[in-house]
Amino acid sequence: MRAADLGARTNASRPAAGKVGSDDSKEFLFGVVAMLLAALAMSISPSLVRLADVGPFASAFWRVFLALPILWIWMRYAEIADVKAPRASFTIPTILAAMAFTGDLLFWHLAIMQTTIANATFFATMAPLWVVIFGWLLLRQRVDRATLVGLLVCLAGGAALVAQSLAFNPSRAVGDALAIITGAFFGLYFLAVGAARPKTNAARVTLELSIITAAILFFVAFFFEPRILPQSISGWCVLLALGLVSHAGGQGLLSVALGRLPTVFSSLVIFLESIAAALFAWFLFSENVTLIQALGGMVIVGGIWIARPRTP
Repeated sequence: MRAADLGARTNASRPAAGKVGSDDSKEFLFGVVAMLLAALAMSISPSLVRLADVGPFASAFWRVFLALPILWIWMRYAEIADVKAPRASFTIPTILAAMAFTGDLLFWHLAIMQTTIANATFFATMAPLWVVIFGWLLLRQRVDRATLVGLLVCLAGGAALVAQSLAFNPSRAVGDALAIITGAFFGLYFLAVGAARPKTNAARVTLELSIITAAILFFVAFFFEPRILPQSISGWCVLLALGLVSHAGGQGLLSVALGRLPTVFSSLVIFLESIAAALFAWFLFSENVTLIQALGGMVIVGGIWIARPRTP
């Protein structure tokens, strides 16, 4: 499938970036709520990765693998409830989403261990910037002015969120670079899932990309980690929370939202993950939240409001 065709089908499957008709208002609201819950569910993942008693690659594997039974049940229920819903299996966009998500998790879990949680999450959630860049380069997608302004405001708020730790620190430089790479993979993931959703339902997309991701991550963890199995009950509980909350909940709700919202706007809402992650890090690891960081969080919310799709 050519990139131009993929972009055309992606754009045709959802409301235009600047307008949402009255008939779509309920779907849009449902998508926004799903995206907000997805951001909240994924925001706890950096803290859980820090708490896990296995290495970053092993925790990435368990994160996806432990979610598979829940995702399978969700898929079966969704397809029984709506027998007319499209259900194409392992489409090219789904496979591409799995590749992007694998890269996202590999670099993301490494970044969490080598820089602050606020830094890692901010750079990783710069996905909107990459969505705009890749969407234009690969799919020739255009973004309206309000969305671009909202993106710039969100980036400014995110910079304020990590202001005190953005000063160059050689000990964090590698982690920050890994988190930037994570954001690029996350942007590709948004575009791929957005393209996959018109062909099949959110549950099947999430399950199938998770199966591929888990298989790849298992081999990476097997060859590069000294051990894969956690050593305690608490270690298993952390990984179970990572799988059920951050992956089954977070990625599942993200797939739901991407079938109802413009891709660029969806990626902007995920900026809220950096706010919640900073709060979790403050509570669990005493990574203080300053007044400037709090104001940065408010600026992010303002940027999302500016970029919201308008009704006619």
